[in-house]
Amino acid sequence: MSGGEPPAPPSHAWQVMYPPRACHDHGWLDVGDGHEIYWEECGNPLGQPALFVHGGPGVGCTPDDRRWFDPARYRIVLFDQRGAGRSRPLGSTEHNTTAHLLADMEALRQHLHIERWLLFGGSWGATLALAYAQQHPDRTAALVLRGVFLATEAEQAALYGSQREVWMPAVCARLDGEDTAAAQRAARDWWRLEHDLMAGEDGAARTPAPPPPPPPAAAQSPAGTASIAGACISVHYARHGFFIDDTALLRHAHRLHGVAGVIVQGAHDRVTPPATALALHGAWPGSRLCLLPQAGHASHHPAVAQQLIAATDFFAEPPSAPAHAHPSSQPGVAPWTNPTPAPTPPPAAVS
Repeated sequence: MSGGEPPAPPSHAWQVMYPPRACHDHGWLDVGDGHEIYWEECGNPLGQPALFVHGGPGVGCTPDDRRWFDPARYRIVLFDQRGAGRSRPLGSTEHNTTAHLLADMEALRQHLHIERWLLFGGSWGATLALAYAQQHPDRTAALVLRGVFLATEAEQAALYGSQREVWMPAVCARLDGEDTAAAQRAARDWWRLEHDLMAGEDGAARTPAPPPPPPPAAAQSPAGTASIAGACISVHYARHGFFIDDTALLRHAHRLHGVAGVIVQGAHDRVTPPATALALHGAWPGSRLCLLPQAGHASHHPAVAQQLIAATDFFAEPPSAPAHAHPSSQPGVAPWTNPTPAPTPPPAAVS
């Protein structure tokens, strides 16, 4: 409208994300070594496949993770990584490495009969999405990455300190010990590390900072157990350098030839500083970098959320069938509708 005030920018991510959706299918996939990974689907079963790769490690998915994609155009797949969330056994570090997680992602693609999919991940999720795309560029339709972490020695030293080889074993000992209260304190301290870094980011006052997890497996385990299990997984990966050779993901960026992607990076990110995203963008010609001067690491910052939604919208194909269509054309099959849970109001924005 001419002469009117421009619309106010969103003050919360919930204002730009897609509405909450219930999943219409889920299950556990046996991936061997005694592990079963939890997976779920929502959106349009005939839509463009997209895989959400959660961060952590050890955190698992949440219902809000379904909301980064247009449910009319995407077949949205989420999964909990080995030992995390609803995957079984909870907290297991046996046969749990980055190579295992990448193999699980490929096994899930085959299990769901998906030819190619878009991968969406932030922080550790960006690490895994990038590593998968480098292994399987022919199976990767596009990448949407936030807060890039390449697991280099320099990044780990900046995040955990040069003495991590000394204090991480002590944390592991408390997490694995018989003193439950001590294990819970160790888990709380571990999750607070990243939370405290995010609390100091510029722009944090505009949006409510999330509390340190527990990961979303509390429904299937006693109180506090999920938080301890998630911390065990997270420390396990950190102690082993995330099972990725130093600079390997940057050296292998040439494998992404022909794969398009968007990198969304907060300029004030203290968890995964922007130098990493800049380096990846320089090594990956098919990428577009969105460097946001007002944002940090959190995906819930409204400017970050806007760019992430814009990226998934950009890569989305037109709906492959009307929103009411069912994947089966057999007579007598009820029309498919995307289930929507009862709406819940978003938290009030912090002024």
